Amino acid sequence: MKKFFLKVVAFVGLALLPVADLYAEVYLSTEQAREVLWQSTSMNPVTVVLTDEQMDSIEDASDTRVYNDELKAWKTETGGWFIIDQVVGKHEYIDMAVALTKDGKVKGIEILQYREAYGSQVRHPKWLAQFLGKDHTEYLELDEQIKSISGATLSSRHITEGINRLTHTWDQVLKHL
Repeated sequence: MKKFFLKVVAFVGLALLPVADLYAEVYLSTEQAREVLWQSTSMNPVTVVLTDEQMDSIEDASDTRVYNDELKAWKTETGGWFIIDQVVGKHEYIDMAVALTKDGKVKGIEILQYREAYGSQVRHPKWLAQFLGKDHTEYLELDEQIKSISGATLSSRHITEGINRLTHTWDQVLKHL
């Protein structure tokens, strides 16, 4: 009887352990984001591998760490850019697509995939519209130029940092290609 009781307690105890919520919402594919941000504008993929010096320069200018030396980018026939990038939300990555004009200004942002259980308000068009027209000449700060979202503070902060990093990447590298 004692062994049976211990087995039941162990089983119930394991069943009650907290389980990490696995959550991921895919909103758009890369092709769908391309269509939303650039419609039928023709574009070609560009291989962009950042040097250590370029990464340091971008980090210094944007005050944001550059983790990846490879950029998934396409240059449009009009000189604009379509970039697929990732930032960390609270714990998980947020995949986003960013369109930059030929002058390096944010033309649009689309959230492709959001992996957190909460905070997906960062994909709301009104919140994303705060970035439109911004470029490397203005350092964007959360709660200054960009309003934070309660319940999505870290996602808001990291998307803002990601936009700073990408506009400075345009200034340091992409405008010369």
